[in-house]
Parts: sequence; C-alpha cells; structure tokens
Amino acid sequence: MPSWVAVVLLFALAFLFAVGSLVGTMALKPRRKYRAKVTAYESGMEPIGDARGRHSIRFYLVAVTFLIFDVELLFFYPWALYFNMIDDRVSLFGVGAVFLAILATAFVYEWRKGALDWNR
Repeated sequence: MPSWVAVVLLFALAFLFAVGSLVGTMALKPRRKYRAKVTAYESGMEPIGDARGRHSIRFYLVAVTFLIFDVELLFFYPWALYFNMIDDRVSLFGVGAVFLAILATAFVYEWRKGALDWNR
C-alpha cells in the first residue's frame, strides 16, 4: 500500500467524523425553546438593561500591566538561563538591571496614569 493512501484515509475519516458530529448534534438536539434558555447568561444573574450600554475602558491599563510584566518575565527567563551557563556574573547583573529598569519605567508610567488607583 502506498504511503499516500494512509493520508487520504486519515483525511476521509476526519471529514466523516466532522460531518457525522454536525449531523448527530442537529438530529439529537432539543427543539424546545423557553425564556431561561434563550436569555444571556452572566454569572447566574438576571440581565438588567441593554447590553450595548457604555462602559469604562480603564481595563486597558490592567492589560498593559499584564503584558509588561508577563512579556518581560518571559524574555528574562531565557536570558537568565543563558547567562547562568556563562560564568560571567557581570553580564547577568547587567541583564537583570535592564529588566528591572524596564519594569520600573512601566510601573512609574502606570502610577502616573492612575492605573493603580481603583477609587477614581
């Protein structure tokens, strides 16, 4: 049996599984709709008002905080491993200093923007 036949059989099986799953769910799904089933669900609370209301967009500062600390830590870890293999402690200190300087700059930026003041 040629090697491409196995690939074609795998694709055919995947296609049949996908189509079978869709047809099966459409055939077996419940068809009764009632009010509790079609309303929006948010933490078990009844929705109040329109979903298109105006909301504060202060969450972007939290997202920036997450990105700064998470991405910097993600980049710092491989550097620390690499410089730990080298027996030069000065270069590890330099990378750590750059890392802490970037974090401190981000922290000061967010402090000035008021991201850390939740009572505003």
